[in-house]
Formats: sequence, structure tokens, C-alpha cells
Amino acid sequence: MAGFANYIVYLLLSGLLLVLFFAVYTRVTPFDEIQLIREGNVAAALSFGGALLGFSLTIASCILHTSAIPGFIAWSIAALLVQLMTYIVAARMLSMSKDHIESNNVAFGAMLGVTSLAVGAINAACIS
Repeated sequence: MAGFANYIVYLLLSGLLLVLFFAVYTRVTPFDEIQLIREGNVAAALSFGGALLGFSLTIASCILHTSAIPGFIAWSIAALLVQLMTYIVAARMLSMSKDHIESNNVAFGAMLGVTSLAVGAINAACIS
């Protein structure tokens, strides 16, 4: 039964961390991803989806490679910061403005999403 309790704790914490990531990430970006996604904006969906997946990969690695909840939370917060920095650096390197995403430039959305996913995978591996 201890294994099940551990499962529940990590599942709930992971859910809370995803909600935290969602709230922070959508406040950092200069466009309203959720509204754009509701309007069918593929670029916004690709960009945000990649960031969410990149963060989730690191969360999964944290669960696998940390033995205590405080370590899990600390690494997860670090992952959140890495994803935010990834967005900031990628947006600057690509000379991206919010107009690129708001105008549904799928190439920019895909590039941001894939970049976030790649950094998330590397970040996840670094925890092991």
C-alpha cells in the first residue's frame, strides 16, 4: 500500500506543478496562448504544447531519479525555469515578435515547440 500512496503523492504533485507551469508560462509569453488556441491558432498550440511536453519530460525524469519529495520539487522548479529561459532565448534568436504567433505563423510555433521539447529532453537526461 505504501507504493500506491507514493503514486498518489507524486501524481498530485505533478499535477500541481503542471498547473504552476501553465500559469507562469502563459504569463511570461506576450500573447494569450489559451485564447489563440480556442480560436484555432495552430502556431500557439504547437508552441505551448512543446513547452508543456518539454516540462513534462523533466517532471517524469525527476520522479524516476529523485528519492525524496523536496528534491523532486526542487528539480521541477529548475525545469520550469529552464523552459522559461528556453522561450526567452529562442524568441530572441529567432527575432520573434508576438505577431508571429498571433498571425498563426505555424513555422514559428513549430520551431518554438520543438526547441522546448528538445531542451526538455536534454534537461530530463541531465537529472539522471
